[in-house]
Amino acid sequence: MKIKRQKQAKKTISFYKYNFSFREPFQILLDGTFCQAALKNKIQIKEQMPKYLMGEVHLCTTNCALKELETIGKQLYGAKLILQRFQVRKCAHLKHPVPASECLLSMLEETNPHHYFVATQDHAVTAGLKKIPGVPLLYIILNTIVLDKPSQASLDHVQAVQLGELVTPAQQQSIRSLKEEQGIGHKDGERRKRKRKQSNPNPLSCLKKKKKGEPTPPLKKTEPGEKKKRSRHKRRKKAGGDAVAAPAVSNA
Repeated sequence: MKIKRQKQAKKTISFYKYNFSFREPFQILLDGTFCQAALKNKIQIKEQMPKYLMGEVHLCTTNCALKELETIGKQLYGAKLILQRFQVRKCAHLKHPVPASECLLSMLEETNPHHYFVATQDHAVTAGLKKIPGVPLLYIILNTIVLDKPSQASLDHVQAVQLGELVTPAQQQSIRSLKEEQGIGHKDGERRKRKRKQSNPNPLSCLKKKKKGEPTPPLKKTEPGEKKKRSRHKRRKKAGGDAVAAPAVSNA
């Protein structure tokens, strides 16, 4: 019987890993009813939970669950001692505590984004979380911890994803990341302007401008009737005796 239960738990964990991206360490959210049942049936939660789930676990609760046990008093004092050993996760009811069942369901939100397992004996919590897809349920029966089969809401969600009607949370995260990379806003869907990176100035633009030379004087026009003056070229001799043309000299 133990081997059969272990195989069923392994199959269920694989379902949540593949379809809802559950990873170790598993986050186990407990309430006072589960601790009371564990105390009554002499179950060591810290020792048996990792063995049953075949992986590392983080046991946690909420402030509302602890406050509820304090209110009840001596009847659940032992359950309170067990529950207060676990990590307390922040909830939205710090100043105004609510019943533990309401608090636990609020921690799951609509899609259980933090991938909580819920360990409870409360029928109100059980009925509420079965309406939320992707929430594994743990409870105690016959002195053993049992992982419930996936709820109908979880099965319907997986089927809708396979048919292309829904997008998994992992795919939603990938889409958000791609939108951010492309600069697409979440609200208006418009492409955001990318900030232009500061670049070094063009080195050619930093050079000093050269001063422009003085304008060349216009050529003197010859008046009608005036003879055009010729320039004479004197020739000088090289050392070898060859004649070389000298620069032109104009007659003034």
